[in-house]
Amino acid sequence: MHPVRFELLATDGSARAGIGHTARGQYNTPCFMPVGTRGAIKYLSAADYERIGAEIVLGNTYHLMLRPGAETVAALGGLGRFAGWGGLTLTDSGGFQIFSLEPKVDDDGATFRSTYDGSMHRFTPESAVATQELLGADIQMVLDVCAPLPSPPDVIRLALDRTSAWAARAHAAHKRPDQALFGIVQGGLDETLRAESAQRTVELGFDGYGIGGLSVGETRAEMLPALAAAIEHLPADRPRYLMGVGDPASLIEAVALGVDQFDCVMQTRIGRHGTALTSTGKVHVKNAKHITSDQPIDTSCSCEVCQRHSIGYIRHLFQVGEPTGPRLVSMHNIAWTLQLMRDMRSAIEAGTFESLRRHVVAVWG
Repeated sequence: MHPVRFELLATDGSARAGIGHTARGQYNTPCFMPVGTRGAIKYLSAADYERIGAEIVLGNTYHLMLRPGAETVAALGGLGRFAGWGGLTLTDSGGFQIFSLEPKVDDDGATFRSTYDGSMHRFTPESAVATQELLGADIQMVLDVCAPLPSPPDVIRLALDRTSAWAARAHAAHKRPDQALFGIVQGGLDETLRAESAQRTVELGFDGYGIGGLSVGETRAEMLPALAAAIEHLPADRPRYLMGVGDPASLIEAVALGVDQFDCVMQTRIGRHGTALTSTGKVHVKNAKHITSDQPIDTSCSCEVCQRHSIGYIRHLFQVGEPTGPRLVSMHNIAWTLQLMRDMRSAIEAGTFESLRRHVVAVWG
């Protein structure tokens, strides 16, 4: 019995609407998962996530194992309880942070320096599983090797082979029956390697499948064929998770190919700097033309920020360095993205997904 099961409710082409069932609760797909790197989405509280309709929130294994430590999180009841969040949680393996620090990687694992105090740490597929079992998220990810793009073919091949070998070790080490474990597909932009990686990962039999190593600098046109090549070999009864992708055009194009869930820091990262996602594209809140505007950020958005506050007021908050400004735009951006996912789901159920896809790509492509 897998802790996660995917229940398909409707399709429109390859796009799927469904329900992901975990040991502790369920989530609707297509699903966007906001990122709470250190146990919180920046400027937001668990009460905020609840109100704006998030179903899964991410935590970052790398940061949480360094501060406050996985044992501390476990002693305080696991990630959800630690953060006061009653919804579902997912922890990434920490692999992406480790690899962005250019660690010493060998066949056994990675040795890296803490970004906090410079101390040295060793991470293996087994220790990544053990750490995430302590963190206690509903879904954990295997430790993978994410090659930068572009990379020479031999670098992509080595990353794929190590990811496959590490996935087998993580699968063998995983013990918590109430916690799902997702494998990760690598392979760069090479469609043949993506297909091979997907097949090798599926042979191990994971609860769900992440597609990693995309949206790391390549164009959307380069990303989509590699994504499609991986999806073709992933089972229909398991969730498919495109990691680290959150711009609206990529979200809808990936859903069109059959992806179910996503995470991204973009919504809050650009929100903290005054850029809002809207039905007409990006809006720069700090722009002088908004000084006397009593309109909301997005007149067609029903989030609490747009219902209550004018863009003129929010611009003022940025101008005077009031942290409430970044908080409000971050909250709007997450709420707006969650609504986009609900719109996709409704369109799939109604058989009008292609029309919505064309509209979103026209605005955001």
